[in-house]
Amino acid sequence: MPSLISGLDHVQIEAPAGCEQQASAFFGDFLGMPELLKPEGLRTRGGVWFGLPDGRQLHIGVAPDFVPREKGHPALRCADLAAFQAHCDAHAVAYRTDAEAGVPRVFLKDPFGNRLEVVEGAHPSQPLG
Repeated sequence: MPSLISGLDHVQIEAPAGCEQQASAFFGDFLGMPELLKPEGLRTRGGVWFGLPDGRQLHIGVAPDFVPREKGHPALRCADLAAFQAHCDAHAVAYRTDAEAGVPRVFLKDPFGNRLEVVEGAHPSQPLG
């Protein structure tokens, strides 16, 4: 059977009400992701959307009873993890290195305590069947 899914459009992570300025500073200024104009019907809900170089998006959505995600997380790609770590160091952003999944990666937290992963290149993947 051919796949009914053609790709990944976006990932949404949650944040508390009033998160927009901190989200713009972290995801926009620090990570360099361009902020996107949300559809008019969704603007009153709060939150911020960001674009990725491949056309996919990262949405920061407001959750009334927000609790930071400590396990589930988006994994972002970068071409030079050492340069990313140097960028984190220069901005006093804490991270933890790891290579258990077979690729160099770091884990850090967004301003709201959500876990993020940044991986150099891509995780290897092989279909099971």
